[in-house]
Amino acid sequence: MISDCNTAPSNSSHPATDPSRADTPRRFADKVAVITGVSDRGIGGAIAERLAREGASVAMLCRHEPRKLLKLLDRLDCDTRWINCDITQAPQITAAVEWTVDQLGGLDILVNNAGVESAGRLEEIPAEQWKALLDVNLQGAIQMSQSVLPVMKSGGVIVNVASALSIGGCAGYSVYSASKAGLVGFTQSLAWELAPRGIRVVAVSPGLVHTPMVFKHVAQWTPDARDKVEACHPLGIGTPHDVANAVAFLASGDARWITGVNLPLGWAPHYPLPVQHFLG
Repeated sequence: MISDCNTAPSNSSHPATDPSRADTPRRFADKVAVITGVSDRGIGGAIAERLAREGASVAMLCRHEPRKLLKLLDRLDCDTRWINCDITQAPQITAAVEWTVDQLGGLDILVNNAGVESAGRLEEIPAEQWKALLDVNLQGAIQMSQSVLPVMKSGGVIVNVASALSIGGCAGYSVYSASKAGLVGFTQSLAWELAPRGIRVVAVSPGLVHTPMVFKHVAQWTPDARDKVEACHPLGIGTPHDVANAVAFLASGDARWITGVNLPLGWAPHYPLPVQHFLG
């Protein structure tokens, strides 16, 4: 359940690894970060690796042990822990936060990355399915934020991972879009609330990123759909490390004068999404 990182850095062929980051600055030395929804090949894993490479002590909250990522992090000069936690369960969140503070000495950064996705016409989605999506994507982030605030230090940062679909709509993603748009509104209002305490709140809204969540859709695209998707990503479809780089900047002291923003990644709102291609 727990992994301590005490050895020297080394390169790895692990899918989440970013070889170009072997000599990153240590902007997060003496900082403690909590990241939700961490997996071996997703955005959360890339964020955990990036913050750890820059010196952060990292608590990774997720339901399944990211074994390959933990092996990679074991090679870094860091203190990284995996905590089995379901962010829809308030008692588990409370226990994870308390454990992090006790064992790592505080809490400076929260990255609300955990998210689930389901697509379909609204009239065909069972109520329990869309309620479960909101429970993770929006309510989970709210519960996590509420739980860390009593222990978060002045100068702390909350980073919410939203989505391009929080800004631009797409057929078949009405509830997912609602959950991510809610996360952006939560970001903007909470930023005003916490500014007097010196705590910043920001969000990122990635376009399509090469993750297992996206692979299942890519496999079903026609050549025409693929061309249109690529056309609305002028810099190409992203990688988890593209998102991690932006999160690391916003969580760092380099962004100390930035709060309440939602940063689109890989696209801009005036590049329309290919809405007609996501429902069969």
